[in-house]
This record gives sequence, C-alpha cells and structure tokens, in this order.
Amino acid sequence: MHDKEDINYDVLIIGGGPSGISAAIHLKQLSIKNNIDINICVIEKSPEIGRHIISGAILDIRALSELIPNWELEIKDLLIPVKQENFFYLTNNHEIKIPNYLLPMGLTNKNNYIVRLGYLIKRLADKAELLGVDILTGYVAKTILYNKENEVCGVCTGDFGINRDNNKKSNFEPGVKINATYTILAEGSRGHLGKEIIKRFNLDIGKNAQTYSLGIKEIWEIDNKNHSPGLIQHTIGWPLNRKARGGGFIYHLNNNLISVGIIIDLDYENPWISPFNEFQNYKLHPLISKTLKNSKRISYGARTITTGGLLSLPKTTFPGGILIGCEAGFLNSSRLKGIHSSMKSGMLSAESIIENIISRDKLQNKKELKFEYLFKKSWLYKELYLSRNFKLWNKKIKFIGNLGNYLEQKILKENFTYNIKNNINDHDCLKNAYSSNYIQYPKPDNILTFDKETSIMLSNIHHTKDQPNHLKLHNKNIPIEINLKQYGGPESRYCPAGVYKYCKDKNDNFNLIIEAENCIHCKTCDIKDPKQNIEWTPPQGGEGPLYNGM
Repeated sequence: MHDKEDINYDVLIIGGGPSGISAAIHLKQLSIKNNIDINICVIEKSPEIGRHIISGAILDIRALSELIPNWELEIKDLLIPVKQENFFYLTNNHEIKIPNYLLPMGLTNKNNYIVRLGYLIKRLADKAELLGVDILTGYVAKTILYNKENEVCGVCTGDFGINRDNNKKSNFEPGVKINATYTILAEGSRGHLGKEIIKRFNLDIGKNAQTYSLGIKEIWEIDNKNHSPGLIQHTIGWPLNRKARGGGFIYHLNNNLISVGIIIDLDYENPWISPFNEFQNYKLHPLISKTLKNSKRISYGARTITTGGLLSLPKTTFPGGILIGCEAGFLNSSRLKGIHSSMKSGMLSAESIIENIISRDKLQNKKELKFEYLFKKSWLYKELYLSRNFKLWNKKIKFIGNLGNYLEQKILKENFTYNIKNNINDHDCLKNAYSSNYIQYPKPDNILTFDKETSIMLSNIHHTKDQPNHLKLHNKNIPIEINLKQYGGPESRYCPAGVYKYCKDKNDNFNLIIEAENCIHCKTCDIKDPKQNIEWTPPQGGEGPLYNGM
C-alpha cells in the first residue's frame, strides 16, 4: 500500500510555458511589493523547462516589457530583431509579393523579435526560481482535486512505474497530492485538465465553438549565402489553396539556422488531407527550396494552437482557479502571435489572485477572482476585440472573407460591432472520404522532403513502452466501423507523427494500431477525431518529445 504524499501551496500553476511562468514571476513580484508571504509551485510534464515548447516564433515585447522592464539586460541575447519582412501569395511555381497596405494591420512586425521560445521560457523560469518559485519538472498533473464545495483545490500527479496492464512495476512511485488555494491551468492548447474544467463548470456556454490549427515546424542549418538573420517570410496559397486554410513561414535565426513551418486550420473537410505531407510539399516550392539548397534538417516538431479568438474564449475563472494562455485561447490569429497574449493573461491572473488575497485578509471570505474584470480593462482585451472576427471571416467564400477582413481591420476597426457566429466544431467538418477528392502525395526525396518515421527521430522522443496507453479509445469499434468506413481512416493522416496505422490481421481484417511511443503531444487526434472517440492524456511524467529551442 502506497499513500500519496500531501504538499500544500498557496498557488499551483499547471504548465511551465509562457503563460504559466509569467504568472509565477508576476505573483512573486506582486507579493513582494505588497509584503505578502505566498508560496507558489509550477509543475511541468517535461523533464526540463522548455523541452516541450514549440512555436514559430515572433515575439511582440509588450508583455515582456511589463513583466521585466530591464529585459534588454537579462534576455536580449535570445532575441533577434526583425530586420526585413515579406508576405507572399504562392502559386505552384511562383510567388506574388503582397503589399503591406493590403495586409491586416497587425501583420507588420516593426519592433518585434524572432525567438526560439524554448530558450526564452527556460531563461524566464530561472528568474522565477530566483524569486522563490518552486518548479517541479517531470511531473504530470493527472487528476484535479475538488473539495466538498465543488471548488478546485489542487491536483494529483501521476504515478511512476505502472505497466501496460496497470500493475505496479519494481520502480513504482506513487503520485503526489498537491493542495492549493488557487490553481492556474496553463497546459497549452487542448489541455486535458482544462477540457474537464470547461465541461464541469459550463464555461463555454454562449460562446462560439472553439477552433484549432496544427503547426508543423522544422529547424534547418542552411548555406550562409542564403541566410539573412532577422528576415521573416509569410506565405498563403499553395500548397493548401482551397483544400484547407492556413499558411507557411520562414524565420531566419542566428548561426545559419532558420525555422520553416506551416499552419493548417483543423476545420478542413477532405479526410484525405495529410497536414504532414502538405508541409513536405511546401518545401518544394521554389521560394522555399532555394533557401534550403545545400542545407541540413536538424529538428522537427508539431503542436496544435487554439485559434478561435475572443468570441470562442470560455469564461476563464472557475471555483478555485483560472484558465490562461493557449489553454483558454488568448492567441491573436490576425497577428499570427500568441506569446505576448499568453504572457499577459498570466500576469492578469497573478494580479487577480493577489487582489483576492488582499481582500480575503480584510473581509475574511473567499471572493470570486476578478480576472475577467481586469482582462476587459487591459490592452489585451482591446487587441483581441479588434481581431475577434478574423478567423471567422476566413471561413466565408474567399472574396467575401477577404473583403470583410479588409473593411473590419483596415477601415472600420473598433467601429465594426458585428460578431460572426460559429457553432461548428473542427471534428464535425470532415466529409465522407469516398465523395471527396483523393490526394496522392509524392514520395519523399530525403533531401527536402521526408517521411514521418524519419522526422520524429529529430523530435528526440522518449516514451517507456511498458506503460498504459495514454491515447484512450472510448469505443474500440468506432475506428473500423465509422472512421475507416466513412472517412478512410483519417487519424492515419492527420497525426503528424504516424501514431495511428490501419493494418490487416491474419484474417484480412483491419485493425487500428496505436504506436503511442511515437506521440509528440500535438493533440490533433483529441481535436479532429470525428466522433471524439480518441482522448489524449499525458503519459508518465518527463516523457514525450525533447525539443531543443523549438
């Protein structure tokens, strides 16, 4: 019999990304300023802070400047100033440069920086620890703890050393109960605890359906003559065209490195689409391939992004805590940016908790957190309000959508008061495979394009094979009877890591094989599965991809 150890904190933060670490830093700053003794814990499922982080990424420094006013002394070495930017519409073999006056107002990147987000978060986490924040890495927040009043009062971390049959192995270690007065959920897009909280407390009632995109990215070491530090290039058009909405990017880092990637909205209809193969095709375009000539691919990864915007944002407070960052959906799609908004949401959560602690001391009772009030007074709310319809316009017929976005973003701005409605979830969008256009993707050339098996080797995945499958099937018949028969087995294509495969057994019957040890934690399956039959849950703590500055 193994009893779970109890640990107590004032504030528990689930997730060591930009929102969670910013919340921790700001909580300590405010507690020192107000002479409040507060103990804070961040738990992060990766073995080191930053090793599960993946983003483009372009950074607007507004939130960073508020959080760390002297950031130029502490962090500037990690940031590359944007020196040149281009936006292109791609056809099969050509590119058309789009003038700035036709772009949404937020797409210009003056005074912004290119950043390898994993490195930035590690630096911020070091600062948080210096301020006195406890950061526990390699721990998974497995289940939420509730008290008798139905308030969240902490989490229980996952056990170590459980085999695939749910029996204890010789190295078994029980999880830990972490009790907290306030729990901040900062798990990132499609957090498994956030899903539970939103459903339990009906936080999305009256909101638009949440929507998501999948980002796939590689880092390449390129020929010096093709390298221009500080250059950013965004593209729309080919190869997605009308198959799906999205676009691509190239960001020139230092040391002859570039980030190249594609973002694909997950509301696409054709089940034969493979986001991974669309990305491989993207690199064959002359604009991209000339940059990658005589180059070496050094890393690969993928992650979903919460892109519904303000109109899909759930109520962010619940009894005992707050949803922040991409967990809630604070990304600004019209600017292609979410780091600054995630950081600001974390800072606002800190301010609401400190205000609540002060008022509790005076009034001797626990009042509802004022996060929503502080958010609506902030520059972040104004920014997201101005872009609230951006993704929704893009769902319209192309001409109407472009015209609507141009009028709202460039002409009417805050005077445009109409909110576009959307109640269609991404998983409801797939059409029948056999009435959809079949897509035959070219075989990889192993120079610019590669297969999934080769790619995930560059994600440095580590999963213990002998553990319970963290990818749960609620009904084992649905993959064959519905997904395969109606949609052609879409999980074998939408997963960018090749986790799901349909194979025939000795009786010539198809079975769905789940190679969970290949999972890179993108969570596309949890979002796109047509019947919501697949549930992503975290594996044993410390496992998954090990990104290096992605």
